[in-house]
Amino acid sequence: MTPTQRILTVAGLAGSVIAGGVIGATLAGPLAATASSNRPNTIQLTAATAAPSASAGTFKSNENATHEAGESATVEAQENSGQRPGGGSGTFTPNENATHEQGESAAREAQENAGQRPTVP
Repeated sequence: MTPTQRILTVAGLAGSVIAGGVIGATLAGPLAATASSNRPNTIQLTAATAAPSASAGTFKSNENATHEAGESATVEAQENSGQRPGGGSGTFTPNENATHEQGESAAREAQENAGQRPTVP
């Protein structure tokens, strides 16, 4: 084997090892980043309460300090009296999207067709 062939062979092997390392890090890197560790998970998920649903049930106001800071006196008075803010008034417009309609019960569709806010799933 000539010295030139030896250099090209060593360079080819080194390039293959480097390329394999890059490909391995690209594929395994995200997996290692999401692997569990000994540290406890400190992320807490909370349900969104800024927009109450129109379904039947007992209204419970959001008394979070951040939410309260941006609230008007009128809305706070409604919440304190047990009412939904805004009272659910306004023109009701049903969602007639085909995907939405597939999961809708006949009772709910009947309420929507009558121009009522649905109280059933």
